[in-house]
Amino acid sequence: MKKSLLLLSICLFIRLTGFGQESVLTANRFIALLSEAQKTESVFPFDVEERYNFHFVPMKRRGITFNEMNPQQHKLALDLLRSCLSEETFQKTREIMQLEVVLKELEKRKPEDNFRDPGNYHFTIFGNPSSTSIWGWRFEGHHVSFNFSFNRKTLVAGTPGFMGSNPAIVLNGPMAGKQVLKQESDKGFALINSFNAAQLKKAIIDTVAFKDILTFDKRKALLGKPEGIRYSELSKEQQSLLLQLIRVYVHRYRHDFAEKMMKEIQYEGLDNIWFAWAGYTKPEIGRGSYYRVQGPTIVIEYDNTQNNANHVHSVVRDLKNDFGGDLLLDHYKKGHSH
Repeated sequence: MKKSLLLLSICLFIRLTGFGQESVLTANRFIALLSEAQKTESVFPFDVEERYNFHFVPMKRRGITFNEMNPQQHKLALDLLRSCLSEETFQKTREIMQLEVVLKELEKRKPEDNFRDPGNYHFTIFGNPSSTSIWGWRFEGHHVSFNFSFNRKTLVAGTPGFMGSNPAIVLNGPMAGKQVLKQESDKGFALINSFNAAQLKKAIIDTVAFKDILTFDKRKALLGKPEGIRYSELSKEQQSLLLQLIRVYVHRYRHDFAEKMMKEIQYEGLDNIWFAWAGYTKPEIGRGSYYRVQGPTIVIEYDNTQNNANHVHSVVRDLKNDFGGDLLLDHYKKGHSH
């Protein structure tokens, strides 16, 4: 089994190298169009602490925003984002950004108030994008954060990968009924509602949902000993539901990279995957819910408690490769020590 996974990993590596070259070219075209002032604000060495500034709340950030870009820069920025995400996730990201317009109306902000602004999302480059160097880039703003790390032309990591939605379900206006993170919600509830009484007793770790994802904006996604119910304690149908849920998060990234992540999860053993739930087990505005998937290489969290439980936070963390991992950083430092 592990031999076949190794062979598949080699094939995926070849494909990842191909699309990595596309990202290198796009990133360099983007940088070439930046003014010196824009470069100062958005291009940094790979080993700066700024690379670990992972946040998903509205706040001042380093990097160039859509509002500060000309049309050519804007197009290349979107091309770079599209090169690393699945098309579905790319569209979801655009929809999350548009929810800023909904929030601006709900909060009755003045037209000149840009606290809620779909153009206020930042692009930041780390290192020198090339086929011979270690580099990365970040796309981040309110309720979106993707952190990509490359070893030359190969994408090594795309996490932390955060997506949020406020409102979770738009209740009024032109976007009424829109539920951007519907799959994340539906797949979680489908799994918990497939459990029998004995399984629920194990899976539910608290009757009250947590106020937010527990990993929050921490550099290390450390949660301690896994809780809940183990993969091996599920029926075949329930195991399939759990894998479907994991794929929703892993396949936020382009298919070949997502499959590499899935193979790493399988390589470490599916029996080492745990699922935990807190809060209500029926989807209803006003009733908070939380779930977590935890294994040797991955943590997934979903929380819907804020704003009367109509405000979702969801994240996928790679326990070995978040921010590119320590080994990639060490390799970068050794290459720049002379």
